[in-house]
Amino acid sequence: MNCELLATCSALGYLEGDTYHKEPDCLESVKDLIRYLRHEDETRDVRQQLGAAQILQSDLLPILTQHHRDKPLFDSVIRLMVNLTQPALLCFGSVPKEPSFRHHFLQVLAYLQAYKEAFASEKPFGVLSETLYELLQLGWEERQEEDNLLIERILLLVRNILHVPADLDQEKRIDDDASVHDQLLWAIHLSGLDDLLLFLASSPTEQQWSLHVLEIISLMFRDQNPEQLARVGQGRLAQERSTDVAELEVLRQREMAEKKSRALQRGNRHSRFGGSYIVQGLKSIGERDLIFHKGLHNLRNYSSDLGKQPRRVPKRRQAARELSVQRRSALSVRLFLRDFCSEFLENCYNRLMGLVKDNLLREKAQQHDETYYMWALAFFMAFNRAASFQPGLVSETLSVRTFHFIEQNLTNYYEMMLTDRKEAASWARRMHLALKAYQELLATVNEMDASPDEAVRESSRVIKNNIFYVMEYRELFLALFRKFDERYQPRSFLVDLVETTHLFLKMLERFCRSRGNLVVQNKRKKRKKKKKPVPSGNVPYSPGDLEALWPSLAEQLQCSAQDPELSLDSVVPFDAASEVPVEEQRAEAMVRIQDCLLAGQAPQALTLLRSAREVWPEGDVFGSQDISPEEEIQLLKQVLCAPLPRQQGPEERGAEEEEEEEEEEEELQVVQVSEKEFNFLDYLKRFASSTVIRAYVLLLRSYQQNSAHTNHCIVKMLHRLAHDLKMEALLFQLSLFCLFNRLLSDPAAGAYKELVTFAKYILGKFFALAAVNQKAFVELLFWKNTSVVREMTEGYGSLDGGSSRRPAWSPEEEARLQELYLAHKDVEGQDVVDTILAHLNAPRTRKQVIHHLVRLGLADSVKDFQRKGTHIVLWTEDQELELQRLFEEFQGSDDVLGHIMKNITAKRSRARIVDKLLALGLVAERRELYKKRRKKLAPSGLPIGEESLRDFCQEDLEEDENLPEEECEEKEVSSEAEQTSQESSVLSTEILGQNLHQEGFSGPLLWLQNCLIQVAHDREEDGCSQAVPLVPLTEENEEAMENEQFQQLLLKLGVRPPASGQETFWRIPAKLSPIQLRRIAASLSHPEGEEELQPGLNAQVSGQQGSEEEHQKQHRAQALRALLFARKNKAGLASPAEAGAAGGKGQLKVAPKKRQLLDSDEEPEEDEAPELGAPGIQRKKRFQIEDEDESD
Repeated sequence: MNCELLATCSALGYLEGDTYHKEPDCLESVKDLIRYLRHEDETRDVRQQLGAAQILQSDLLPILTQHHRDKPLFDSVIRLMVNLTQPALLCFGSVPKEPSFRHHFLQVLAYLQAYKEAFASEKPFGVLSETLYELLQLGWEERQEEDNLLIERILLLVRNILHVPADLDQEKRIDDDASVHDQLLWAIHLSGLDDLLLFLASSPTEQQWSLHVLEIISLMFRDQNPEQLARVGQGRLAQERSTDVAELEVLRQREMAEKKSRALQRGNRHSRFGGSYIVQGLKSIGERDLIFHKGLHNLRNYSSDLGKQPRRVPKRRQAARELSVQRRSALSVRLFLRDFCSEFLENCYNRLMGLVKDNLLREKAQQHDETYYMWALAFFMAFNRAASFQPGLVSETLSVRTFHFIEQNLTNYYEMMLTDRKEAASWARRMHLALKAYQELLATVNEMDASPDEAVRESSRVIKNNIFYVMEYRELFLALFRKFDERYQPRSFLVDLVETTHLFLKMLERFCRSRGNLVVQNKRKKRKKKKKPVPSGNVPYSPGDLEALWPSLAEQLQCSAQDPELSLDSVVPFDAASEVPVEEQRAEAMVRIQDCLLAGQAPQALTLLRSAREVWPEGDVFGSQDISPEEEIQLLKQVLCAPLPRQQGPEERGAEEEEEEEEEEEELQVVQVSEKEFNFLDYLKRFASSTVIRAYVLLLRSYQQNSAHTNHCIVKMLHRLAHDLKMEALLFQLSLFCLFNRLLSDPAAGAYKELVTFAKYILGKFFALAAVNQKAFVELLFWKNTSVVREMTEGYGSLDGGSSRRPAWSPEEEARLQELYLAHKDVEGQDVVDTILAHLNAPRTRKQVIHHLVRLGLADSVKDFQRKGTHIVLWTEDQELELQRLFEEFQGSDDVLGHIMKNITAKRSRARIVDKLLALGLVAERRELYKKRRKKLAPSGLPIGEESLRDFCQEDLEEDENLPEEECEEKEVSSEAEQTSQESSVLSTEILGQNLHQEGFSGPLLWLQNCLIQVAHDREEDGCSQAVPLVPLTEENEEAMENEQFQQLLLKLGVRPPASGQETFWRIPAKLSPIQLRRIAASLSHPEGEEELQPGLNAQVSGQQGSEEEHQKQHRAQALRALLFARKNKAGLASPAEAGAAGGKGQLKVAPKKRQLLDSDEEPEEDEAPELGAPGIQRKKRFQIEDEDESD
């Protein structure tokens, strides 16, 4: 024991005879012990040391009984005792699984049991009850806060002592003997504390202690049986005597059978000449018959499992153990408890249960306090039903609202047991309490039917009408049976579930017979299919229809354009309530304009166009601010003819890949509530399930331990399924037949007449069926459903023949099917089942064709017909190389994934290709593979050389020739002003860099340049690339990474921002090659710094630079003229003069589609490196970097 702790305990005082002498600093020592307990470690070392020293028995209890007039000392001792007697589960949170902590847990539990035994005396409870009585005598205006705290601590101390579980191995008490718990209850009774509890439960001024009182009462009656308690003192009833006689008769019959079997056995003397026997029909390990080397009298007990080591069941699969044990207390204790129950029902039950439920509904109680409410409901209603049934005593809990409350909690516990697997056992125990309460409510309502009072019977009828009407009450038992798990739910739960289901079915059947027809609520989940969005660009008008529609629209537009009263205030081109930002609703506004034109509403379309121009002036998408009315009309004509995307918002574009992957329609479940006429047999068919029957058979295995009522409930349910529903074949199962064999060979089978009769009935039905259907013996090995049962009894294939959806195959159809399969099975590049379906005359589904091919023996398995291209998982090395080659080939295109899927040899799903690209490290994120929206680029960054300009224009010419008509029309919609804005954005990287240099960010730019060069060097060495984060380690770099202009520069350079919620730092993408990284790093060099690095540059170089700049401007102007001519020529607006001006330069067609203009890998390696100061070369690099960023 700790020295300080020992010194503190010694300073409490000492016991001399029966008198305890306290030390002067006793109060301070008690407070020190409280302080020590507050700071104990997770092993509860202080608590264990105080328990080993028996401080509570030798010091605290004497102080409590002899010095209770010392109020400060008494209060402190009560505080310390409440802490010391705290339940072990609260100390450790749960039962520890680690051996060392489990040892500490068991040690604390042993000390608590010693405390409980020490409290089993009248003296401490006498002091507690006297103190509590004095405090309750005070009115609420006289009572101080300290008095309320002391009342609560006394109630908690009593609760803690009663909560300590009994040590059955150490006590070894039999029924009718006084255990430690009985002694404790008797001490409570002698001290008068039970009367104080009744006062607290019934007093209107003491409502705050209602939950404490209910918890103490539940712990007092923890081991009691309410029905046995209600019959105490009435003598033995005839039913009890007959039950005891039957049990004795069963034991006598078994004993006589054992004596008879022992008499048939030979003596113990071993004989070497007993002989050996060959057992015909029973094979040994080999092919020969078994040789038996023992006497014939032992042959009956022979089993192949003899001598084998039994298989050990893992802990996680072991059946749940029973935690609650009911025993019969001493007679005096039972009489006191019976009187307590009677007084509680008469004076306290309705009021206390109403208060507790109100606290539960208002969430004023602690977590899981509803379990005490459900226990009290089940216990006291059962006591009332067994003693002298008076519905008025339990009227508070006898209502439909109580049924609803119990059903809600039962369903909640059921769902939590399925989801919270770690605490599944705790949830199962709570579910058992709720089931007991539900069972007792049904039993009480059933008892009300037999009441002589007409008002009571009418109340019962109203309650049953409400319960049987609602679907949830009827479906509850089915759900509990289907999810029964013996690992978490003990056998007692299954017993209560079977008995409650039996009672519910009996009440429901009787109610249906008395009513004739019963209308109940029916809830059905209707699956509503979501409409697919209209695909992009699908305008349901042909070009001819649009041309015919345009003249009438043009007249309206001309009139509206001249109308000065055309107001823009009434039209808003965006949806302010939408989650999509206003900046991203331009496409929807364009679709709305087109819809107005198609509907013939030309003025609304013009108004909407002008409103959209006011909202989105950038890029001149809806026309420039100084646009003329004629140009507006031409723009609206282009909008009318343009194939615009529909029903595809910006939030869906990010998930475009997933939408293309999933081609099935979404299904939404809508609950429809209706009414229908109830059929009891149809409801009973819901129980005709293998999961339900397994639970019943599991309980039937312990028929010897079951009560007669439980066995009756089991047999009644199985008889309903077999006889009433004519489904005897549901019970044709080998494990059940083994159980029947054990039952019929039981010497005490006479005591189970109902079980024996039912077993013979089922066996007779089976052998009658086996005479007709020889496959019935094989069917014994499997649990069956209703369809299999029907096939067993009516013939196999009866379901196929009787269904109109699956007509039988005629011989001609089978011959045709075989002919088509043999003709097309070896043809590559086509699906053989689809080909067969196309040539068959009768309508068949793919599934029917495949199953019939397997049935005819033409195919081995259904898996042989899985669709190709969707289930290929493994990639060969050649396929990986092909994928890598295709990715590099189409990396700069708008739809990388679409081109790969068109050109790849081994067809695979989109998801598998994306996964492989991610695994190979070719892309860092899925969004890099999304289809990009087209943007128009001005040719401001054209290469300087004339030859490269010609190549560039030639590429666009060829590409435009291959473009579909829709894309050409899309190009006509964009305006020339948008190209100008793009031209200015090309040089934004250079401007940003210069601005950042001027603002003092030269150091961060140099750090960024070094990072890019280092990553390029690493990728060249490793040969593989992955996204590299930019981690700023200095304050200066951190400030730069938070600067808006610096972030804009990073975006222009192609650096990827952090993903929301997943990443913290910006990252250099894996797709940038080392050469591209070095170019980006070179573009970050400051021009002044470069001039300082090359002081030897002379005027000749500057002159060359000037001439190169002029040359470049000329080429740019020529390209712009050629591009403008090409667009006007398409629209039919080009004049002959313009054609002549552009004709000398050749017919150039510059596509606005973005592309990589220059690729350094294609440049000759033998060329000299460009000089650092050449501005043309630097501009070329900057354009390339920005274009990579836009394609990101």
